[in-house]
Amino acid sequence: MTQRINFMQQSPELFKKYIEFNNAVKAGAIDETIRNLVTVRISQLNGCAFCLDMHVKQARIAGERELRLHHLASWRESTLFVPRERASLAWAEVLTRIPEQGVSDEIYERVRTQLNEQEIVDLTFLVMSSNAWSRLNIAFKAVPGASDAALGLDKAGLA
Repeated sequence: MTQRINFMQQSPELFKKYIEFNNAVKAGAIDETIRNLVTVRISQLNGCAFCLDMHVKQARIAGERELRLHHLASWRESTLFVPRERASLAWAEVLTRIPEQGVSDEIYERVRTQLNEQEIVDLTFLVMSSNAWSRLNIAFKAVPGASDAALGLDKAGLA
């Protein structure tokens, strides 16, 4: 795979602002464990190899168990996720693949039982951010693993 365009070089000001936005999202109310699970799952749903590669490595560096990462594709049937994680994953999925009828009250109410209002909003911004990264990386064919050293992802020991 060969990268089509280096979007960071072509639009440095937009990229800089987007990094600032992402840093603000990262500093939000969503804890690292849920943030990692959600970004891996969104990457799976979007079929973004670059994002999936990066987020799995980030999760492993943060101490996420390998088996839970393997179970993410079937999190509804897995016993490895707590209700708060399940609600976050459900929210991430419905916002990534917005159904024609929108987000149901049932899903929203399920999320409200596990997260407070700020967490729901911050999770929504995380979902927005992760989906936008997928679109950039898929559009311009970012090469999985190409930025490992620069991002410190080589520490994951997954080559």
